[in-house]
Amino acid sequence: MKHRIAAGVIVEHDHRILLVRHTKPDVYDFWVAPGGGAEGTEDLLATAKREVFEESGLHVEPLQLAYIEEFSNPHTRECKLWFTGRLLGGKISTEAVEAKREHITEAAWLSKSEFEGKTVFPPMLHAEYWKDKENGFAFPRYVGLRAMEFY
Repeated sequence: MKHRIAAGVIVEHDHRILLVRHTKPDVYDFWVAPGGGAEGTEDLLATAKREVFEESGLHVEPLQLAYIEEFSNPHTRECKLWFTGRLLGGKISTEAVEAKREHITEAAWLSKSEFEGKTVFPPMLHAEYWKDKENGFAFPRYVGLRAMEFY
């Protein structure tokens, strides 16, 4: 089994969250906050910044560690650290080679109500994120291990 460490950023701007859509016809269609695996000796803050840019075209600043999530499939076990973050600039685009390779077809700012009818990851975005935000993300929260639904 391959092990992987990854980082992502939950960026909220004007009460909307930045999500990217992964679409592979007849296989999957889901939305997720941008993020991905660390490369070489890259630290996780640099990983998070790079992944957001590659997947969405936007520049962000990761702020604080909010969640530690683990997931697995028969081939890979991944530990992903989710940071909160703020938008610095850029223009939404999914034209990067890295985005195309991951079947990212769209990036958008979605409100919580716009999650309805969509498969959205990480799962904490549906309810816990909003409560944790109200409480100021007092400490990073371990959210456990879950089966990777799409791979």
